[in-house]
Amino acid sequence: MNHSPATLLNDSAMSRLQLMAVIICIALNALDGFDVLAISFASPGIAAEWGINRAELGVVLAMEMFGMATGSVILGHAADRFGRKPTIQFCLVLMTSGMFLAALVDTINHLLLVRFLTGLGIGGMLASTNAMVAEFANQKYRHLCVIIMATGYPIGAIIGGSVVSVLLETHSWRSIFIFGGSVTGVFMFIVAWCLPESVEYLSNKQPPHALKRINIILQKMGHASIEQLPSKVHQIKQSSFKVLASKEFRALTLLLMLAYFAQIMTFYFILKWIPKFVVDMGFEPANAGQVLVWANVGGAIGAILLGLMASRIKLRRLLIVVLALSFVMVSIFGMGYSSLSSLAIVSAATGFFTNAGVVGLYALMAQSFPSDVRASGTGVVIGFGRGGAALSPIIAGYLFTAGVGLQGVAMVMGAGALVSAVAIILIGLRQKKHGSSPKLVVTQNLS
Repeated sequence: MNHSPATLLNDSAMSRLQLMAVIICIALNALDGFDVLAISFASPGIAAEWGINRAELGVVLAMEMFGMATGSVILGHAADRFGRKPTIQFCLVLMTSGMFLAALVDTINHLLLVRFLTGLGIGGMLASTNAMVAEFANQKYRHLCVIIMATGYPIGAIIGGSVVSVLLETHSWRSIFIFGGSVTGVFMFIVAWCLPESVEYLSNKQPPHALKRINIILQKMGHASIEQLPSKVHQIKQSSFKVLASKEFRALTLLLMLAYFAQIMTFYFILKWIPKFVVDMGFEPANAGQVLVWANVGGAIGAILLGLMASRIKLRRLLIVVLALSFVMVSIFGMGYSSLSSLAIVSAATGFFTNAGVVGLYALMAQSFPSDVRASGTGVVIGFGRGGAALSPIIAGYLFTAGVGLQGVAMVMGAGALVSAVAIILIGLRQKKHGSSPKLVVTQNLS
């Protein structure tokens, strides 16, 4: 009999171990949220200490995005080849090292290097946890779990921003990275002790001792052991990257890349420049953290509501509406505000729609790619999309330097959400023409 532990988990209620795995992945994504925004929290202090202009600051703000793009592709592939858990552990080492080293640098070039290192870990982390959550969640709650996992990002920024606001009252910008590195380091032990490997990964790839490892995990979940591994099904002698470039997957992969690239450009315009806007309004750097927290509160609420609504409304249709409203709110954000409270309210409303658009795309990725290339597919899409994140603060910085006003810059950067909506419409039209999501061409291993 061909046993399938992955099918068993799909059809069963969520166990405590599955819930714990999802919660740990939410926390790991929260680390991503704080680590990415650490440089935004620190940017006013860096600009003041080193005397750099907005264009130079834009490059500093973007550097970890280049690392994230590289890490998403390379380490996303590693997660499909070597396993979700070891890849997550390696990402934590990179992130912890990068955060602590950022507190020690004294030149822009050194800061750029360590932020790239941190970005490598962050990029690989998101690709790995997206696949991990999709494979630990059952069929009924998969969409919701993936979206809630992505909600960890703004939660990390909210908690981290609150702590940073207190730190900056008495300490320099370097304390932000010391705090972030310490918390990230703790999670190396949490993951090692508490996070199991994906059962679906073990079942599909069948590394050494896979049967024993699967049975240990199944017993912890309250399921009976299996007597043998399912018949191994493998992809015909192609790397995951070749599969994604194949006729079956090419159009889907390219459209998801475009959608994510465009929306993430809009999203990071808001997150990266809020602290600088607040300081330019004449407020203290500590106030910037508070406004950024409100933007992420809105983002967290938007993501949660999207997750709840996705069980009732078709995900693609919901995303198109959310993305259109993202453009509207970014344009309203660009009108400029004289009071901190007004800016905080508008930032929260803007974060609501822009982050809901991003996490909705994560759910779309998880359902679009099969398990064998799920982390690789997610990693490639995120990796390309991080180019949009990297370009966002740079383009905005040069537009500001060229004399374009906030309203004009906001409308240009907000247009990314409209491009993303068009890409999702094209995905829907493609699926109507060709049927559901493409499947891997497989062959039975008879050995």
